[in-house]
Order: sequence, then structure tokens, then C-alpha cells
Amino acid sequence: MRTALTETTAAAGKTVSDKGVLRVGFILARSFTLSAFSLFADALRLGSDVEDKSGRVNCDWEVLGSTRNFVMSSCGIQVAPTASLRPPTEFSYIAVVGGRLNVAEPLDRETVDYLHGAARAGVPIIGVCTGSFVLAEAGVLDGHAACVSWLHHNEFRARFPEIEVTSNRIFFEDGNIITCAGGSSVADLATYLIRKHVGEDAERNALEIMQITRRREASEMQPRNPLGPVPVHDKRISLALMVMEQHLEDLIGIDDVATVLGISRRQLERLFQNELGATPISVYLKLRLDAAMRLVASTDKPLIEIALETGFENVSHFIRKFRKAFSITPAAARKQLAAARGAAPSRRGRGAIYIPR
Repeated sequence: MRTALTETTAAAGKTVSDKGVLRVGFILARSFTLSAFSLFADALRLGSDVEDKSGRVNCDWEVLGSTRNFVMSSCGIQVAPTASLRPPTEFSYIAVVGGRLNVAEPLDRETVDYLHGAARAGVPIIGVCTGSFVLAEAGVLDGHAACVSWLHHNEFRARFPEIEVTSNRIFFEDGNIITCAGGSSVADLATYLIRKHVGEDAERNALEIMQITRRREASEMQPRNPLGPVPVHDKRISLALMVMEQHLEDLIGIDDVATVLGISRRQLERLFQNELGATPISVYLKLRLDAAMRLVASTDKPLIEIALETGFENVSHFIRKFRKAFSITPAAARKQLAAARGAAPSRRGRGAIYIPR
């Protein structure tokens, strides 16, 4: 990976010096996440800033595009490319900003070819937010591991089973590929790169102006508590809950959960009992049933499909456990919730919106 003190020769024959300069070429996927892009770009601006003049002294960036057409973000705001697909070796990194996952063709063919050219040239590529999905779809992630948001973990596994994936950290650097979970972790990644290429003072300047107390390390866990209002203080329990949540359909053994944490099953059971007053098995069942309730309430999927997606072998077993937990059958719960909303259940399928517990 290139540093701030290296030089490289661009494809056009020019020598591009990175001394004191971090240069990022942004590629925006269709329906990209505006906050992910703006956090990254503004961190670069602030890391490059001198006396609040927004000068591009230590960092520079461009929004690259195969055309100059505006790119629509997922929130409806459009951004125009500022440059064509210039030689990738002119940049320290090429950052692909993803967004909504239901877009059939997030990048055009020319841009996909450009990414493969960047990879062949040894230019580091970053997948920002769901940019990991874009890179995987394009074949750029082949042979690399990816970091995705906990929200999209199961969908990534389903779509790209051959690619190792984690959502137990905020970003991951695997050779010349970096993938980032999105959200506020984009600021952590951006300031990490600023520190690496520009220096500690530039990183501190960016963090302080963005009102961020400290930069989180790549290995820090994504903030997620599947138990909702139930407080979880021990990070090992948080990790165990995330592992369970990632295996609602393909159930994982409690011994295997303990192995992921690097502790024994007995230690895991003691942790759960001390903090949650429950066994790992019972908490795992609660997570599965909560997921089932969300699917019952927000989709019109058949009960057999919901049962299988939440790790139950058959409908009768699922209904018994559901009724015991919620004092109502799945069918009755769906009918009551639909009546309360004054409309039929939403047809949202696999991307169903979670409802409050």
C-alpha cells in the first residue's frame, strides 16, 4: 500500500508524487449513501485544512465518472462527477461508495473495468458502506475478506458465499482492499488514512472539528445490541449476540459461539447468567423469535418460510415456541398488527423493516 512518501508513474506517463498528499478518487454507485460519501470527503477536507480555509494542502479528492451525469443518492440529492475516469495511479486510493442494495446495476461496465484496471495497477481500493457489495459483484473482492454492516451480514453471505465476511469490526484492510461497514465508521477509516499518510496533527484537526472525541480502531466492534433496551456491558456478550444474530437460519452451536470468543462454554454461560440472568440457549431462542415476529409483522411470507429463516425445522414447532413467547399465534399476531395499522401487511420480503419490540 502506498504511503505519503512514495512516488508512482501514472499510466499517462506522468510521475505523480504523493509526498504530503493523500489523494482519493471517489466512485459513487447509483443510489449511494450520501452520509458515507460526505463524511469521507469532509474528513479529507478537514485533515488538509490550514486555518479553516478549506485548502487542499495535504489531501485532494475527485468524484470520478464515466460520464458527467449527476449520480442520485439514496436520499434524493444528486452529486456531479468532478473528473473523468483518470488513470487510477494518480490516486492513493479509489473509494467506491455503495448505497441501496436493490439497484440492478450500481456501476456501468466502463467503471467496473476501471476498477479492475486499478486493482491490476496495485492501487488500493476501498468499499465504503455497501460498496463491499459493489466490489464483490464486480469480482474485485475475489480472494479477499470483506467487512459489512451487521444489518447486511446475512444478505452478503447469501449473495457471495465464497467470500469471507465479518461484521464484528468497523473496517478491515486485506492487502490492497479495504472495506468499511459504513455509518460513522467512515469517519474512523478516513481519519485513519489521514494519520497514516499526512500525520497525527492532521488527524487530530479533522476529529476535533467534526466533534469526534477519538478515532476508533478498525478492530472495534460495530455498535449493535440485538436485545434492544436490555443493557449489555460486556463486549464478549455483545460479540456472542452478534454471532447468534448472524446465524438465525443456519443455527450455530453454543460451543462454537464460545470458540469464536476464545473462551469455554462454561465461561460463556457464566457471563450470560451474571449479566443477563439467562442461558445462552434461551437468549439465542429469544433472538430467533424476535426476528420471526418482525417477519410476521412486516411481510406476508408464509409461516413455513419464516420458520425456516429463523432456524425452526417445522411450522408446528415454530408456532408452539412463538405462542409461548408472545401469548399469541403468528397468524393472529399478523392479523392484529395489520388491523392496528389499518392496512394489509407490507410486501417487503427479505429486506423487511424491523418494527419496535
